[in-house]
Amino acid sequence: MNQIAEKEHRIRIGITHGDINGIGYEIIIKTLQDQRLLETSTVIVYGSSKVASYHRKTLNINEFNFNLIKKADLAHPRRPNIINIHEEEVRIDLGTSTAIAGEQAYLSLEMAMDDLLKHNIDVLVTAPINKKNIQSPDFHFPGHTEYLAMKTNTDDYLMLMVNQTIRIGVITGHIPLNKVSENITEDLIIRKVKILNHSLMRDFGVLKPKIAILSLNPHASDDGLIGNEEAMVIQPAIEKAFNQNILVFGPYPADGFFGSSSFNQFDGILAMYHDQGMIPFKVLSFDDGVNYTAGLPIIRTSPAHGTAYDIVGKNEANPESFRNAVNMACDIFNRSEEHTSEL
Repeated sequence: MNQIAEKEHRIRIGITHGDINGIGYEIIIKTLQDQRLLETSTVIVYGSSKVASYHRKTLNINEFNFNLIKKADLAHPRRPNIINIHEEEVRIDLGTSTAIAGEQAYLSLEMAMDDLLKHNIDVLVTAPINKKNIQSPDFHFPGHTEYLAMKTNTDDYLMLMVNQTIRIGVITGHIPLNKVSENITEDLIIRKVKILNHSLMRDFGVLKPKIAILSLNPHASDDGLIGNEEAMVIQPAIEKAFNQNILVFGPYPADGFFGSSSFNQFDGILAMYHDQGMIPFKVLSFDDGVNYTAGLPIIRTSPAHGTAYDIVGKNEANPESFRNAVNMACDIFNRSEEHTSEL
């Protein structure tokens, strides 16, 4: 097979470098050292060859180099490629949050998204950002998820945390805890249930998904003794979704649901708010979990952890979560291609 034909049959993976003072480059490099990935995919990192070299030398990783390219269509199919998002020197302060790091994280994300929307790459995998230092007039979002929704003009989306055994989405995302109750409506719950149900079938190949809904209040309100959201909002939403042929059940008290391992009986779970879903997920899967944004017209994954400033440069970062994010993006892309060919 010639190189042109080979490129046409390979998944083009775009990777953003995230916060340059975090563990982004360490987990990227460690993932790309596995040649098996490069046998089936073309990888393009949107970052800085000089910053990558700095991290590589700090970590004492000698047998690895990026292929520097100007644009995505010049990528070498069997080497890790990098596009310089910025030609000038940038200051690196390992383990420290800086304005420069935020600017570089945003530039990487913008360039990668531009290529993704132009179909120059097929999937996007984002390394961790610092959600505070990336803030600017151009980026004023709580995180990647809301930014990606804006860039793709998507109103209905779902932050979904995934590992080998569990998939947890959240009804309300990055909002203050004291705003959760007023934001939970029948319509919102039903919309999130539909996104999750569709994603489980299309993206994860589950034929008849079984979905669990968690309660908002302790003990699912104990028949109204501790709040009334279950009876007034959550239960009616579950019944309406079930009547639309979606296998959705609950609401289940979160403590007993996870404590008794009931989560193993479901293909997907919807938590009412961020920490209700994220805490049990990260306890169960901190080192290998993946963040997937369901409901978007593009495929984006990321590791389930953050910048990990405390271990930067110590060669202690575990690349498993990032590696799983790359593999999951490819798996979802392949399923989408199969689905399109069947239509």
